[in-house]
Amino acid sequence: MERFFNTTVNQQEVSKEEVKSFFASVYSYMFLGLMVTGMVSWYLASSGLFLEWFVNPATGGMSPLFYVVVFSPLAFVFLIQAKYQSFSTSTLIALFVVFSMLMGASLSSIFFVYTMSNIATTFFVTAGGFGAMAILGYTTSIDLSKMGSLLYMAFIGIFLAGIVNMFMQSEAMGYWISFIGVFVFTGLTAWEMQKLKAIAHEASVLPEEKKKMSILGGLTLYILFVNLFLSLLRLLGSRD
Repeated sequence: MERFFNTTVNQQEVSKEEVKSFFASVYSYMFLGLMVTGMVSWYLASSGLFLEWFVNPATGGMSPLFYVVVFSPLAFVFLIQAKYQSFSTSTLIALFVVFSMLMGASLSSIFFVYTMSNIATTFFVTAGGFGAMAILGYTTSIDLSKMGSLLYMAFIGIFLAGIVNMFMQSEAMGYWISFIGVFVFTGLTAWEMQKLKAIAHEASVLPEEKKKMSILGGLTLYILFVNLFLSLLRLLGSRD
């Protein structure tokens, strides 16, 4: 897979229509995931099912099922990335949809913490920042591979710190995780777009494999968008 991320590949044999088609697929899968996540998240919160399924009525805390739902998307990400070559395109799409539904279930708690105004405003701010960095990553001639490697190491550190803070509940730690996360996720967005550009222009990739790579690209951009959104929401949002 890494061979597709080399930004020095021959980019002269792929037509503009093929490049546009590839990115149209990438963004279609990303938007599909965001739409599914948003619908599931809003429905569980508004219907009361989130409180029924994920809150322990005896203690008022989160039930074990909630933590299963929170961490289960990781298994889907690892499965998709590890088995994308052997899975069919339809199977990858189905796994992506299930992953997005689970993400929606885990994110439905934000409706009990932040106002709808905060959520909507932060979403549009995220879209603007994400779009700007995506354009930068696509158009820049600077090789971002070294920066990307460092940012992914920071991403892993943020992820582990976030797990620890789920149990510590430290506001100060949560603030710094979110603050650093904004820079990490915007930087990774530019890097991922540069890698996707290399894939889109690589003439040696078979059409079926490129379809699968567009699903992986949509998944990656979805993950970065959601994490950037959550980081900004924690920094900008006012709690109910």
